[in-house]
Amino acid sequence: MLLKDKVAVVYGAGGSVGGAAARAFAGEGARVFLAGRTEAPLDKLAEGIRAAGGAAETAVVDALDETAVNAFVDDVAARAGRIDVSFNAIGYGDVQKPLMEISVADFLQPIATAMRSQFLTTRAAARHMTARGTGVILAFGGGGPQTLPGLGGFKVALDALEGLRRQWAVELGPHGIRVVTLKSGGVPESLPDGFPGREAISDSLVGATQLGRAATLADVGDVAAFVASDQARTLTATDVNISCGAIVD
Repeated sequence: MLLKDKVAVVYGAGGSVGGAAARAFAGEGARVFLAGRTEAPLDKLAEGIRAAGGAAETAVVDALDETAVNAFVDDVAARAGRIDVSFNAIGYGDVQKPLMEISVADFLQPIATAMRSQFLTTRAAARHMTARGTGVILAFGGGGPQTLPGLGGFKVALDALEGLRRQWAVELGPHGIRVVTLKSGGVPESLPDGFPGREAISDSLVGATQLGRAATLADVGDVAAFVASDQARTLTATDVNISCGAIVD
């Protein structure tokens, strides 16, 4: 029970990555608060967590809305007494096209979304964590030296996320707060059934790894739970590479 009696907030919990992290957190003993823009997937996830013996509550929250994020976090802290972990796994709404073909708006979309959301959710949690001198901020994505053509602003957004992580880490570290990003190189399971080119994309993700397999959603959840736990208390101001070697540091 790595997270026994911890309180964890997960944004984008209705998505595959956020859901995997929420299930892992709850499985390790955390009380999880699930946030997302759509109620139905949050309720389904919460029901599954409760059926497995975990504790989960839901809230419809737009992670780009400053007022909504602050109100949600303040409510969680008031009801639970604290916030130990904040994990932002929202999607960035990216349009992937070659840079010579993409519009300025589509190029900037994932960058603006990533920066605004990660900034707002981190700041909201940090207000409560600094008072207690402890806490963990997690994000999913992460950059790296490699890229591929045709990604539009998506890879740029991931690189910007790493810059933001570094800035938060140096400012929050003195308050006992750790800041870490997880980078996977792509999780084939996260591609929805019927997604155009799903099999080819999955094969390419696996083919790019050193281990001949890509991270699963369960892998993402397990690593997120470990990094959020006190067993990883030395980890901050860094990313954790779970790409199976697809991203070579």
